[in-house]
Amino acid sequence: MNRKHFLSSLAITSLGLSAFSHLPAPEKEDETFTILPPYLKAGDTIGITCPAGHIKQEEIMPAIRIMQSWGFKIRIGNTVGKSDFSFGGTDAERLQDLQSMLDDPGIQAIMCARGGYGCARIIDQVNFNNFRQQPKWVIGFSDITVLHCHINRLFGIASLHSKMCNSFPDDFAKAESVVQETILSIQQALTGKPMQYLTPADANNRIGSSKGVLIGGNLSMLASVLGTNSEINTIGKILFVEEVSEYLYTIDRYFNSLQRAHKLDNLAGLVIGGFNRLKADDPGEEFGRTVYDIVKEKVKDFDYPVCFNFPVGHQKGNYALKCGVMHHLEVQNNRVSLKEIVS
Repeated sequence: MNRKHFLSSLAITSLGLSAFSHLPAPEKEDETFTILPPYLKAGDTIGITCPAGHIKQEEIMPAIRIMQSWGFKIRIGNTVGKSDFSFGGTDAERLQDLQSMLDDPGIQAIMCARGGYGCARIIDQVNFNNFRQQPKWVIGFSDITVLHCHINRLFGIASLHSKMCNSFPDDFAKAESVVQETILSIQQALTGKPMQYLTPADANNRIGSSKGVLIGGNLSMLASVLGTNSEINTIGKILFVEEVSEYLYTIDRYFNSLQRAHKLDNLAGLVIGGFNRLKADDPGEEFGRTVYDIVKEKVKDFDYPVCFNFPVGHQKGNYALKCGVMHHLEVQNNRVSLKEIVS
Protein backbone atom coordinates (compact mmCIF):
# COMPACT_ATOMS: atom_id res chain seq x y z
CA MET A 1 0.00 0.00 0.00
CA ASN A 2 1.47 3.37 -0.96
CA ARG A 3 1.75 6.22 1.50
CA LYS A 4 -1.20 8.15 0.04
CA HIS A 5 -3.55 5.18 0.27
CA PHE A 6 -2.23 4.31 3.74
CA LEU A 7 -2.90 7.81 5.10
CA SER A 8 -6.33 7.83 3.48
CA SER A 9 -7.13 4.47 5.04
CA LEU A 10 -5.84 5.64 8.42
CA ALA A 11 -8.02 8.75 8.25
CA ILE A 12 -11.11 6.70 7.46
CA THR A 13 -10.32 4.29 10.31
CA SER A 14 -9.82 7.18 12.71
CA LEU A 15 -13.11 8.71 11.68
CA GLY A 16 -14.81 5.38 12.24
CA LEU A 17 -13.32 4.97 15.69
CA SER A 18 -14.24 8.54 16.54
CA ALA A 19 -17.82 7.96 15.48
CA PHE A 20 -18.11 4.80 17.57
CA SER A 21 -16.52 6.50 20.57
CA HIS A 22 -19.60 8.70 20.83
CA LEU A 23 -22.00 5.79 21.04
CA PRO A 24 -23.52 5.29 24.51
CA ALA A 25 -22.11 2.51 26.64
CA PRO A 26 -24.29 -0.60 26.90
CA GLU A 27 -26.90 -0.18 29.61
CA LYS A 28 -26.39 -2.22 32.76
CA GLU A 29 -28.79 -3.22 35.47
CA ASP A 30 -28.97 -0.65 38.26
CA GLU A 31 -26.74 -1.50 41.19
CA THR A 32 -28.13 1.10 43.59
CA PHE A 33 -30.97 0.53 46.03
CA THR A 34 -34.11 2.61 45.80
CA ILE A 35 -34.36 5.44 48.30
CA LEU A 36 -37.82 5.68 49.84
CA PRO A 37 -38.88 9.18 50.92
CA PRO A 38 -40.33 9.18 54.44
CA TYR A 39 -43.97 8.15 54.52
CA LEU A 40 -46.43 10.80 55.63
CA LYS A 41 -48.11 11.09 59.02
CA ALA A 42 -50.84 13.32 60.37
CA GLY A 43 -49.72 16.95 60.41
CA ASP A 44 -47.35 16.62 57.46
CA THR A 45 -47.63 19.07 54.59
CA ILE A 46 -48.38 18.41 50.93
CA GLY A 47 -47.48 21.17 48.49
CA ILE A 48 -49.52 21.69 45.33
CA THR A 49 -47.81 23.08 42.23
CA CYS A 50 -48.30 23.28 38.46
CA PRO A 51 -45.10 22.28 36.63
CA ALA A 52 -47.08 21.62 33.44
CA GLY A 53 -50.59 22.83 32.56
CA HIS A 54 -52.59 25.55 34.31
CA ILE A 55 -55.46 25.11 36.75
CA LYS A 56 -57.83 27.43 38.62
CA GLN A 57 -57.69 27.46 42.40
CA GLU A 58 -61.34 26.42 42.71
CA GLU A 59 -60.54 23.27 40.73
CA ILE A 60 -58.16 22.01 43.41
CA MET A 61 -60.50 22.64 46.35
CA PRO A 62 -61.97 19.09 46.36
CA ALA A 63 -58.44 17.68 46.57
CA ILE A 64 -57.57 20.08 49.39
CA ARG A 65 -60.66 19.12 51.40
CA ILE A 66 -60.06 15.40 50.99
CA MET A 67 -56.34 15.52 51.81
CA GLN A 68 -57.04 17.70 54.84
CA SER A 69 -59.55 15.07 56.00
CA TRP A 70 -56.64 12.62 55.93
CA GLY A 71 -54.85 14.81 58.48
CA PHE A 72 -52.46 16.58 56.12
CA LYS A 73 -51.75 20.28 55.82
CA ILE A 74 -51.76 21.86 52.37
CA ARG A 75 -49.43 24.47 50.89
CA ILE A 76 -50.75 26.04 47.68
CA GLY A 77 -48.00 27.01 45.26
CA ASN A 78 -47.72 30.30 43.43
CA THR A 79 -48.44 28.68 40.07
CA VAL A 80 -51.95 27.59 41.07
CA GLY A 81 -54.29 30.03 39.33
CA LYS A 82 -51.58 31.34 37.01
CA SER A 83 -51.49 30.75 33.27
CA ASP A 84 -49.19 31.43 30.36
CA PHE A 85 -51.36 30.18 27.52
CA SER A 86 -51.63 26.42 28.25
CA PHE A 87 -48.94 26.46 30.95
CA GLY A 88 -49.32 27.04 34.68
CA GLY A 89 -47.24 30.19 34.44
CA THR A 90 -44.06 30.96 32.54
CA ASP A 91 -41.20 28.48 32.50
CA ALA A 92 -39.43 30.64 35.09
CA GLU A 93 -42.49 30.78 37.34
CA ARG A 94 -43.12 27.05 37.17
CA LEU A 95 -39.45 26.31 37.79
CA GLN A 96 -39.32 28.62 40.80
CA ASP A 97 -42.48 27.15 42.33
CA LEU A 98 -41.31 23.55 41.94
CA GLN A 99 -37.83 24.45 43.17
CA SER A 100 -39.13 26.15 46.30
CA MET A 101 -41.21 23.09 47.19
CA LEU A 102 -38.32 20.71 46.60
CA ASP A 103 -36.13 22.86 48.84
CA ASP A 104 -38.66 23.58 51.61
CA PRO A 105 -38.03 21.22 54.58
CA GLY A 106 -41.56 21.97 55.81
CA ILE A 107 -43.09 20.19 52.81
CA GLN A 108 -43.10 16.38 52.93
CA ALA A 109 -44.77 15.65 49.56
CA ILE A 110 -45.47 17.50 46.32
CA MET A 111 -48.66 16.86 44.38
CA CYS A 112 -48.78 18.18 40.84
CA ALA A 113 -52.15 19.81 40.26
CA ARG A 114 -52.57 18.45 36.73
CA GLY A 115 -50.68 17.19 33.70
CA GLY A 116 -50.74 18.70 30.23
CA TYR A 117 -47.31 19.69 28.98
CA GLY A 118 -44.39 21.55 30.46
CA CYS A 119 -42.14 19.45 32.72
CA ALA A 120 -39.61 18.77 29.97
CA ARG A 121 -39.16 22.52 29.45
CA ILE A 122 -37.87 23.06 32.99
CA ILE A 123 -36.43 19.74 34.18
CA ASP A 124 -32.82 20.52 33.29
CA GLN A 125 -32.90 23.77 35.30
CA VAL A 126 -34.17 22.15 38.51
CA ASN A 127 -31.58 21.86 41.28
CA PHE A 128 -32.16 18.55 43.08
CA ASN A 129 -29.35 18.88 45.66
CA ASN A 130 -31.65 19.53 48.63
CA PHE A 131 -34.17 16.98 47.37
CA ARG A 132 -31.46 14.32 47.31
CA GLN A 133 -30.55 15.12 50.90
CA GLN A 134 -34.19 15.23 52.04
CA PRO A 135 -36.29 13.17 49.61
CA LYS A 136 -40.03 13.71 49.49
CA TRP A 137 -42.84 12.09 47.52
CA VAL A 138 -43.48 13.60 44.09
CA ILE A 139 -47.03 12.77 43.01
CA GLY A 140 -48.70 12.79 39.59
CA PHE A 141 -48.93 11.15 36.18
CA SER A 142 -49.21 11.96 32.46
CA ASP A 143 -46.68 14.77 31.78
CA ILE A 144 -45.34 14.22 35.32
CA THR A 145 -43.83 10.99 33.95
CA VAL A 146 -40.83 13.17 33.05
CA LEU A 147 -40.26 13.88 36.75
CA HIS A 148 -40.69 10.22 37.70
CA CYS A 149 -38.16 9.14 35.08
CA HIS A 150 -35.66 11.84 36.02
CA ILE A 151 -35.56 11.35 39.78
CA ASN A 152 -35.63 7.57 39.49
CA ARG A 153 -32.86 7.34 36.89
CA LEU A 154 -30.51 9.96 38.31
CA PHE A 155 -31.12 9.67 42.05
CA GLY A 156 -32.80 6.30 42.65
CA ILE A 157 -35.58 7.98 44.62
CA ALA A 158 -39.09 6.51 44.64
CA SER A 159 -42.10 8.57 43.57
CA LEU A 160 -45.86 8.12 43.27
CA HIS A 161 -47.68 7.71 39.95
CA SER A 162 -51.31 8.58 40.70
CA LYS A 163 -54.24 10.84 40.09
CA MET A 164 -53.72 14.55 40.67
CA CYS A 165 -55.78 17.42 42.08
CA ASN A 166 -57.94 17.77 38.97
CA SER A 167 -59.21 14.18 39.38
CA PHE A 168 -60.57 14.44 42.93
CA PRO A 169 -64.39 14.29 43.08
CA ASP A 170 -66.43 17.25 44.30
CA ASP A 171 -68.41 15.01 46.65
CA PHE A 172 -66.34 12.02 47.75
CA ALA A 173 -69.26 10.28 49.46
CA LYS A 174 -71.30 10.27 46.24
CA ALA A 175 -68.43 9.30 43.93
CA GLU A 176 -68.31 5.94 42.15
CA SER A 177 -66.58 3.20 44.11
CA VAL A 178 -63.69 3.02 41.63
CA VAL A 179 -63.11 6.76 42.04
CA GLN A 180 -63.17 6.45 45.82
CA GLU A 181 -60.77 3.51 45.73
CA THR A 182 -58.27 5.24 43.46
CA ILE A 183 -58.26 8.38 45.59
CA LEU A 184 -57.86 6.35 48.79
CA SER A 185 -54.97 4.46 47.17
CA ILE A 186 -53.05 7.76 47.21
CA GLN A 187 -53.52 8.08 50.97
CA GLN A 188 -52.58 4.45 51.50
CA ALA A 189 -49.43 4.72 49.40
CA LEU A 190 -48.30 7.97 51.03
CA THR A 191 -48.74 6.59 54.55
CA GLY A 192 -46.76 3.43 53.90
CA LYS A 193 -49.35 0.76 53.25
CA PRO A 194 -47.91 -2.04 51.07
CA MET A 195 -49.85 -1.92 47.82
CA GLN A 196 -51.36 -4.86 45.97
CA TYR A 197 -53.74 -4.84 43.01
CA LEU A 198 -55.71 -7.79 41.68
CA THR A 199 -57.28 -7.48 38.24
CA PRO A 200 -59.15 -9.87 35.94
CA ALA A 201 -57.24 -11.84 33.35
CA ASP A 202 -57.20 -10.74 29.70
CA ALA A 203 -57.16 -13.23 26.85
CA ASN A 204 -54.14 -11.44 25.37
CA ASN A 205 -52.03 -11.70 28.53
CA ARG A 206 -48.80 -13.67 28.55
CA ILE A 207 -48.62 -15.92 31.60
CA GLY A 208 -45.67 -15.67 33.95
CA SER A 209 -44.28 -14.44 37.24
CA SER A 210 -41.44 -12.01 37.91
CA LYS A 211 -39.98 -9.56 40.39
CA GLY A 212 -38.44 -6.20 39.65
CA VAL A 213 -38.45 -2.48 40.33
CA LEU A 214 -41.62 -0.87 38.96
CA ILE A 215 -41.08 2.04 36.57
CA GLY A 216 -43.03 3.67 33.77
CA GLY A 217 -45.84 6.08 33.02
CA ASN A 218 -47.16 7.79 29.93
CA LEU A 219 -45.93 6.15 26.73
CA SER A 220 -45.27 9.35 24.78
CA MET A 221 -43.31 10.79 27.71
CA LEU A 222 -41.22 7.63 28.04
CA ALA A 223 -40.37 7.89 24.34
CA SER A 224 -39.66 11.62 24.60
CA VAL A 225 -36.94 11.22 27.26
CA LEU A 226 -34.93 8.71 25.20
CA GLY A 227 -31.46 10.11 24.57
CA THR A 228 -31.63 12.46 27.56
CA ASN A 229 -30.31 12.10 31.09
CA SER A 230 -33.89 11.32 32.16
CA GLU A 231 -33.97 8.17 30.00
CA ILE A 232 -35.23 5.15 31.91
CA ASN A 233 -33.11 2.08 32.56
CA THR A 234 -35.43 -0.88 31.99
CA ILE A 235 -33.07 -3.81 32.59
CA GLY A 236 -34.65 -6.16 35.12
CA LYS A 237 -37.57 -3.78 35.67
CA ILE A 238 -41.33 -4.14 35.49
CA LEU A 239 -42.42 -1.48 33.01
CA PHE A 240 -45.95 -0.05 32.99
CA VAL A 241 -47.28 2.20 30.22
CA GLU A 242 -50.50 4.07 29.47
CA GLU A 243 -51.65 6.53 26.82
CA VAL A 244 -54.57 8.72 25.79
CA SER A 245 -55.85 10.52 22.68
CA GLU A 246 -53.36 9.17 20.16
CA TYR A 247 -53.62 7.52 16.75
CA LEU A 248 -52.74 3.84 16.64
CA TYR A 249 -49.84 4.52 14.28
CA THR A 250 -48.49 7.04 16.80
CA ILE A 251 -48.70 4.44 19.55
CA ASP A 252 -46.80 2.06 17.30
CA ARG A 253 -44.18 4.77 16.70
CA TYR A 254 -43.65 5.26 20.44
CA PHE A 255 -43.34 1.52 21.06
CA ASN A 256 -41.00 1.28 18.10
CA SER A 257 -38.79 3.96 19.67
CA LEU A 258 -38.63 1.97 22.90
CA GLN A 259 -37.89 -1.17 20.91
CA ARG A 260 -35.08 0.45 18.90
CA ALA A 261 -33.57 1.79 22.13
CA HIS A 262 -33.66 -1.79 23.52
CA LYS A 263 -35.96 -0.74 26.35
CA LEU A 264 -38.16 -3.80 25.82
CA ASP A 265 -35.34 -6.36 25.58
CA ASN A 266 -34.54 -7.15 29.20
CA LEU A 267 -37.70 -6.38 31.13
CA ALA A 268 -38.85 -8.42 34.09
CA GLY A 269 -42.43 -7.78 33.01
CA LEU A 270 -44.67 -5.45 31.01
CA VAL A 271 -47.90 -3.93 32.31
CA ILE A 272 -50.19 -2.27 29.76
CA GLY A 273 -52.61 0.19 31.32
CA GLY A 274 -55.41 2.19 29.77
CA PHE A 275 -55.12 3.28 26.14
CA ASN A 276 -58.16 5.51 26.00
CA ARG A 277 -59.95 7.91 23.68
CA LEU A 278 -57.88 6.75 20.73
CA LYS A 279 -58.20 8.89 17.61
CA ALA A 280 -59.94 7.39 14.59
CA ASP A 281 -57.86 6.83 11.46
CA ASP A 282 -58.76 8.74 8.33
CA PRO A 283 -60.84 6.61 5.93
CA GLY A 284 -58.53 4.76 3.60
CA GLU A 285 -55.58 5.33 5.94
CA GLU A 286 -56.42 2.74 8.58
CA PHE A 287 -53.39 1.46 10.48
CA GLY A 288 -54.85 -2.03 10.70
CA ARG A 289 -53.46 -2.99 14.12
CA THR A 290 -54.91 -2.84 17.60
CA VAL A 291 -52.98 -1.94 20.75
CA TYR A 292 -52.87 -5.67 21.47
CA ASP A 293 -51.33 -6.31 18.05
CA ILE A 294 -48.75 -3.55 18.46
CA VAL A 295 -47.56 -4.72 21.88
CA LYS A 296 -47.49 -8.42 21.04
CA GLU A 297 -45.48 -7.71 17.89
CA LYS A 298 -42.89 -5.74 19.86
CA VAL A 299 -42.40 -8.36 22.60
CA LYS A 300 -42.80 -11.62 20.64
CA ASP A 301 -39.09 -12.44 20.94
CA PHE A 302 -39.11 -12.27 24.74
CA ASP A 303 -40.67 -14.47 27.41
CA TYR A 304 -41.44 -12.15 30.33
CA PRO A 305 -45.03 -11.82 31.59
CA VAL A 306 -47.28 -9.26 29.91
CA CYS A 307 -50.67 -8.07 31.10
CA PHE A 308 -53.23 -5.80 29.44
CA ASN A 309 -55.94 -3.48 30.76
CA PHE A 310 -54.28 -2.85 34.12
CA PRO A 311 -56.08 -0.06 36.04
CA VAL A 312 -53.65 2.80 35.47
CA GLY A 313 -53.86 5.76 33.12
CA HIS A 314 -56.22 8.49 31.93
CA GLN A 315 -59.33 6.81 33.28
CA LYS A 316 -61.41 6.43 36.44
CA GLY A 317 -59.48 3.29 37.36
CA ASN A 318 -56.08 4.94 37.88
CA TYR A 319 -54.58 3.51 41.07
CA ALA A 320 -51.49 4.79 42.85
CA LEU A 321 -48.27 3.00 41.91
CA LYS A 322 -44.94 3.44 43.70
CA CYS A 323 -42.32 4.03 41.01
CA GLY A 324 -38.84 2.81 41.85
CA VAL A 325 -40.08 0.19 44.34
CA MET A 326 -39.72 -3.59 44.05
CA HIS A 327 -42.90 -5.41 42.98
CA HIS A 328 -44.00 -8.95 42.23
CA LEU A 329 -45.98 -9.33 38.99
CA GLU A 330 -47.97 -12.54 38.67
CA VAL A 331 -49.96 -13.06 35.47
CA GLN A 332 -52.16 -16.14 35.80
CA ASN A 333 -54.92 -17.64 33.69
CA ASN A 334 -57.63 -16.28 35.96
CA ARG A 335 -56.17 -13.05 37.34
CA VAL A 336 -53.25 -10.63 37.53
CA SER A 337 -51.54 -9.57 40.74
CA LEU A 338 -49.13 -6.66 41.13
CA LYS A 339 -47.82 -6.57 44.68
CA GLU A 340 -45.31 -4.30 46.36
CA ILE A 341 -42.43 -6.21 47.95
CA VAL A 342 -41.67 -4.95 51.44
CA SER A 343 -38.09 -5.53 52.50
